[in-house]
Amino acid sequence: MKQATWLLAGLAFTGAVHGAELTPVQKQMREIYQELVETNTTNSIGSCTVAANKMAKRLKDAGFKDADLHLIVPPGGPKKGNLVARIKGDGSKKPLLLLAHIDVVEANREDWLRDPFKLVEEDGMFYARGSSDDKAMAASFVANMIRYKKEKLAPKRDVVMALTCDEEMVPTKFDGVEYLFNHHRALIDAEITLNEGGGGLLDKEGKPVRHGIQAGEKVYQSFQLEVTNPGGHSSAPYRDNAIYHLADGLSRLGKFAFPFKLSDVTRAFYEKMSTIEKGQVAADMKAILNNPPDEAALERLYTLSPSHNSTVRTTCVATQVNAGHADNALPQRARATVNCRILPGEPIEEVQATLQRVVADDQIKITRIGEGVASPMPPLTPALMKAVEEISNDMWPGVPVIPTMSTGGTDGRFLNSAGIWTYGISGMFHGPEGSGAHGLNEHIRVKSLYDGQEYLYRLGKRLATE
Repeated sequence: MKQATWLLAGLAFTGAVHGAELTPVQKQMREIYQELVETNTTNSIGSCTVAANKMAKRLKDAGFKDADLHLIVPPGGPKKGNLVARIKGDGSKKPLLLLAHIDVVEANREDWLRDPFKLVEEDGMFYARGSSDDKAMAASFVANMIRYKKEKLAPKRDVVMALTCDEEMVPTKFDGVEYLFNHHRALIDAEITLNEGGGGLLDKEGKPVRHGIQAGEKVYQSFQLEVTNPGGHSSAPYRDNAIYHLADGLSRLGKFAFPFKLSDVTRAFYEKMSTIEKGQVAADMKAILNNPPDEAALERLYTLSPSHNSTVRTTCVATQVNAGHADNALPQRARATVNCRILPGEPIEEVQATLQRVVADDQIKITRIGEGVASPMPPLTPALMKAVEEISNDMWPGVPVIPTMSTGGTDGRFLNSAGIWTYGISGMFHGPEGSGAHGLNEHIRVKSLYDGQEYLYRLGKRLATE
């Protein structure tokens, strides 16, 4: 479609959001979104299988055949169902995968201002658990697959949608992407994957500042630190105390910082952001690009937001402590969990060795909790970036697309590790206050939801047909 046509379509689309009347596309999107949000998919009492079946019914009603729909429920996890749907292309290119998880973190009604499992539209916002993370993308993909089917899209590559479960559970034996990759790889094998993790930022006035494309994420790896001791009666204490050993080691870790490192993606992030930010922040972003980086600038950025420190370093932080067995007994065991988020390319064994060196106590035994998935950063190819940037500029003229690396983690790690390049890109913008994902009163702006659906529709169609 020519640029002028894209612009007209975008204006017609976004204009309807400001008025009381929704377009037919938006009405359908809202119905799907509400049904998905109001289907509880928490680990405690919810069911991804129920939600996946509801989405499968919508696709089947839209003309998808049984052969193109696959409900995959892992053994031992009857509520952990995953849905894979496919629109077949001519086979001249490897598939495009549209990936979103449908499970959500827990939410207690008494803590929320509104029922977290009822979609509430209020003052230009949608409120609910999963309203942003990640049912906004999941509903968009379902609605867009229906649009593609209705339009009789004839792509050059298969368009595959995967709605998966247990992305939010750590650790878990039912992660949907991991299970599908290990047992049904042919269903989700692809050249390119669109996933959560990207999105846009609005300023305080609601004006778009930047649109992010996530290319890579840190490696999630936890460690157990443990000290054991014969113990004894608390009335006659020894100096050799398991709790003191552990506490001293954790204190040394708390004062330690891993080395500063920039990748191509994080360097590009700060280069572009230094042209967007103003004053001292912009100057500091430029200063950390020097070799060596300006330490004072680094400290000011860290004070501004801990995410800056996490972007340029591996981080390891104590998150849980358990010690002792009785008030009147010396501790026989003291344990701590240290959660690390490791920069791509840094070996896990090297991080473990660094921890052992930093705690500097042979009595502190360090072991891994699970096995982190190390994955490379996907390439920002010219063809992909051209599509991402041109569609973004059509919808938000002049707003720069900024490459980012996630300091958290997504299911993209399983795919990137196998060379199925996965990018976080949503077209959904949040204000400086964030979305409340994983926290109280999670929300997304109504306009951002519909704009994001439109952006993903255009991007998916372009990547599938070009």
